[in-house]
Amino acid sequence: MSDTHGRFIWYELMTTDRAAAQAFYTKVVGWKHQDSAIPGMKYDMFAAGDTPIAGMLDQPEDSRKMGTPPCWIGYVAVDDVDAAASKAAATGGRIYVPPTDTPNVGRYAILADPQGAVLALFKPAEGGLQPPSAEGVGHVGWHELYAADGASALDFYSAMFGWEKQEAMDMGPMGVYQMFGFGETMVGGIMTKPPEVPVPNWHYYFGVDSIEAAIERVKFAGGQSLMGPQEVPGGAFIMMGIDPQGALFALVGGR
Repeated sequence: MSDTHGRFIWYELMTTDRAAAQAFYTKVVGWKHQDSAIPGMKYDMFAAGDTPIAGMLDQPEDSRKMGTPPCWIGYVAVDDVDAAASKAAATGGRIYVPPTDTPNVGRYAILADPQGAVLALFKPAEGGLQPPSAEGVGHVGWHELYAADGASALDFYSAMFGWEKQEAMDMGPMGVYQMFGFGETMVGGIMTKPPEVPVPNWHYYFGVDSIEAAIERVKFAGGQSLMGPQEVPGGAFIMMGIDPQGALFALVGGR
């Protein structure tokens, strides 16, 4: 496997109002807006400084009709999208978008893991995207899965991407929070979701300078704060919220 296989490489927001979502995230996270050069596609991009971090597109009409809320999707780099999609399907995953080429950008597929959490696979075109830094304002500093069963979810992703168990934190009645990564590099955590969370899902933590200031920006920009500020090991603080269109998001930063 290459050095990039199994690394988060891109993040994408499917939303019902791209202009409003652009205004919200540029205010809250501090991202810069970039126009996409993808021909014939309504696609916007966000950048942390000069580094592209995420994309944004209209939520498909059939998804809206099914009542699916706007959402963030993480893209994981793989050496072979077709082989990875086949492996996911053979081990209990569900393929929503089969391997597809985006000219001059790369090849991707969108799937749900065996417990229903949605994720995407991506192989960039030669000379294209590389996994961004996990540190600093505007970058994604943490990846977190609320699974139906945390232990079996990590087994699936370890087989898919080579993720390794790292530290584990006993959270008492909430169960074990299992961190994962590559060697000494920590990437995220997996836990069995609490009963009040309706379905398994991934959360992506966008870096900000001050979590308290960011919460005020969330409220001012029309979003909702669901949780936080909450201190986490290492001294950082987190919050979870919902943007004005209904997509869940998370932030991490200093107090």
